[in-house]
Amino acid sequence: MGHKDWFLEKTPLNLSLSLVLFFWIFPINTMKRALLFVLFFGMGMLAEWLGVTYGLLFGEYEYGEALGPKLDGVPWLIGCYWGLLAFITYEIAKYKGIPIWLQLCIGAGLMVLLDFFMEINAPNFDFWTFNGEVPLKNYVTWFVIGLSMQLLLKRFHITGNKTISYHLYTAQLLFFIYFSLINV
Repeated sequence: MGHKDWFLEKTPLNLSLSLVLFFWIFPINTMKRALLFVLFFGMGMLAEWLGVTYGLLFGEYEYGEALGPKLDGVPWLIGCYWGLLAFITYEIAKYKGIPIWLQLCIGAGLMVLLDFFMEINAPNFDFWTFNGEVPLKNYVTWFVIGLSMQLLLKRFHITGNKTISYHLYTAQLLFFIYFSLINV
């Protein structure tokens, strides 16, 4: 078994453990945070469902089997991932002295950056496959949805654990950058 196969086999476990760590340490421990996470889960699932069912928002694509169980073609983990990513990128982007609008754009931009490197690896890991090249509208949609999530987090004054946010984001980003470089 090669390293790619080993990581592929463990992807649902890895994402699930990241989610558990996020809930435990970030934490999602108030009704407001829980409701926002559920909202982001729903927003992500709906956007992805529109994508896989009708080719809307992101382009035409379909999910593989590596991300585990699905609801009408969309893996449950993807909805969770939208929520996790919104919370941690929002926390990373919050800095005093930076205008709020720029913080929100940085948070959404971090979401798009991670998606960019995930897109490179997605077919190799059987996450998802686009019918052709990944269209620009995929990244624009990611930014718009990400920005709307960032705005809601700001509106409801959500704070979390900056350290765990950095670690979760950096671990995922480095993972996908590494596999992008070895697959070139």
